[in-house]
Amino acid sequence: MSVAAEPDGRGERIARRLARAGLCSRREAERWIAAGRVAVDGKVLSSPAVLVGPASAILVDGHPLPAAERTRLWRYHKPAGLVTSHRDPQGRPTVFGALPKVMPRVISVGRLDLTAEGLLLLTNDGALARRLELPSNGWLRRYRVRVHGAPEPENLARLEKGIEVEGVRYGPIKAALDRRQGANAWLTVSLAEGRNREIRRVMEHLGWTVTRLIRIAYGPFQLGLLEHGQVDEVPHRVLRDQLGLGRVARERPRTGNRAAAGA
Repeated sequence: MSVAAEPDGRGERIARRLARAGLCSRREAERWIAAGRVAVDGKVLSSPAVLVGPASAILVDGHPLPAAERTRLWRYHKPAGLVTSHRDPQGRPTVFGALPKVMPRVISVGRLDLTAEGLLLLTNDGALARRLELPSNGWLRRYRVRVHGAPEPENLARLEKGIEVEGVRYGPIKAALDRRQGANAWLTVSLAEGRNREIRRVMEHLGWTVTRLIRIAYGPFQLGLLEHGQVDEVPHRVLRDQLGLGRVARERPRTGNRAAAGA
């Protein structure tokens, strides 16, 4: 099945439309489509290679697709001990279960593992989440890292050219020694990609065990003074400035506290 694009060429992929409605990410949307959960103009889809227009009648599980809300972004201070998932097979507490009840349905921009803490970006727009996760945007992720061991500056300098660990090649990592504290040391670590458990694996490869990992910045957005568990919405003017978003409809009343990137 194929739904024609609008005459002015402004049709969009169905997966993107679902993501913009805040229901899921684009990848999740593709899985929903494969499972037969999405219908357009009375026909159940089997492929995400479908264009829809403003007048398309879209149903998900038999229910009309909500109107796409304006794109919104929040900074969240993730505590350690929460899984970055909507559901956890092991029954562990999740980030999304811990969010204030007044929050709309959101998805995360990337992940932080169970024991990691710090800045996690949340959005109601799955397409934006995917965009912000791409290494090609060149945004650095910055972390404060406590390791057990005594790293020397010359060892840390090796990471700036990238490093291979057990057959996996990691890109350049900038790591600076901040201070030593007994048998431990604090580092500031910056990287552009941030693969799963990358910092832990690289540090362990060099002989240092990570005992605390705090993300303090994701591109231009910073953890700042957010308390553990606190969530703050980024003003839309900041999204326009930082992400190049075009003009949108007038903002609706916010459900959370006012936030500022870099606060």
